[in-house]
Amino acid sequence: MTTQAAPRSAFDEPVDAPPARWIGSLVLLNLGLMAGWFGPIQVLLAQQADRVASAEAGGLSKELLLSVVLFVGAIISLLANPVWGAFSDRTRSRLGRRVPWVIGGVVIGAVGLLLLSVADNAVTMVLAWSLVQLALNAAWAGGTAAVPDQVPVGRRGLIGGMIAIAGTVGVLLGIKIAELTGSITQGYVVIAVVMLALSVPYLLGSRDIALPADHELAPMDWKSLLRSFWISPKEHPDFAWAWVTRFMVNLGNWIALNYLFYYLTDGLGFTDDEATAKLGILVLIYGGTTVVTTVAVGHWSDRIGRRKVFVIWSGVLIGTSMLVLGIWQAWPGALLAAVILGAGFGVYQAVDFALITQVLPAADGRAKDLGVINIASALPQVIAPAVAGLILVGVRAAGGSVATGGESWSVGYGVVYAVGFVMCVLGSVFVTRIKSVA
Repeated sequence: MTTQAAPRSAFDEPVDAPPARWIGSLVLLNLGLMAGWFGPIQVLLAQQADRVASAEAGGLSKELLLSVVLFVGAIISLLANPVWGAFSDRTRSRLGRRVPWVIGGVVIGAVGLLLLSVADNAVTMVLAWSLVQLALNAAWAGGTAAVPDQVPVGRRGLIGGMIAIAGTVGVLLGIKIAELTGSITQGYVVIAVVMLALSVPYLLGSRDIALPADHELAPMDWKSLLRSFWISPKEHPDFAWAWVTRFMVNLGNWIALNYLFYYLTDGLGFTDDEATAKLGILVLIYGGTTVVTTVAVGHWSDRIGRRKVFVIWSGVLIGTSMLVLGIWQAWPGALLAAVILGAGFGVYQAVDFALITQVLPAADGRAKDLGVINIASALPQVIAPAVAGLILVGVRAAGGSVATGGESWSVGYGVVYAVGFVMCVLGSVFVTRIKSVA
């Protein structure tokens, strides 16, 4: 007589590796979500801001309008991810806890993109992009939590690396769609369709597990929800250090990258058109190096069962790329920095995510806790432009050179990239404080 194993609870640690088709479907989902985010961020919103600003006499400039749209969207992303994650953890559905949020997120996100395609004024742009951010963060929260829900610890480096590659390729896909369509309206429509299509395989085979029927959910109001976002560093020190390290590395990274276009023009002396082309080359080099390193090192980390050493050195590599930009202010230096940054960030994305899934406080709050961790990624995107801008303003006020046009070494950009280096190295140092992960 044979007996069947009891079905796994939603709160159990996964033991069996998910099938390849599930991994592929999760990769496609992330590919679509990244295209939905970064096609607009990198290309379409800037083009649309230019068109709207030109049509609204006496309104915001294109630069200010784009800044307002992106800032409001970033704030919404910052808050929405942990909120949707908390709701996902508590969702009762025959489909599971995560899938309803993925479905709702991609569908409403597509609607938001379609609204953007017809937005012809500043208010509509802000509202439509806010809807996209709200929706895609719901899908992102559900999809991210699927990894600790479904993947054993010993495979998270490899699968985390594949998801990181999907993110990089998704960014390039979104940008390329926006460029090839040659139309703001068509760009949004095509990205919405592609995002919906790429989510279908995951929605049909998510393997999501429903909450146990006898699991009692504590009553929730807004006060208790907000309180749940505070995870005591005293009770969960490894989670706190993981948050701090991710915040520091991302802050350093975004301080450096937000002004890269101006670095190429003001610091190295390229024209706007030349800088755009050069930036495209750097992105391709960075993306290619990221793809090569991410899966290989994620798999290596799984094989030897170690995470911290990879995260530590990836932070050092990311910081080193900034040091190269700051010291060697020339085009060959930028090319070398792109290679180093791609290698470092590829390793970081794969292994740091795996490390984080191993320090989550409780199985019944995985999505919410990952949302709290994601604040450490999103918050630097909000504050880094201000930090870098203040550095440049401060250097100029002190009499230091900033816009040298490639004629001499720019003190301002040297300081910006030095600060980015310090942040990343500090993040690497703080990784050593995590004790529960090798």
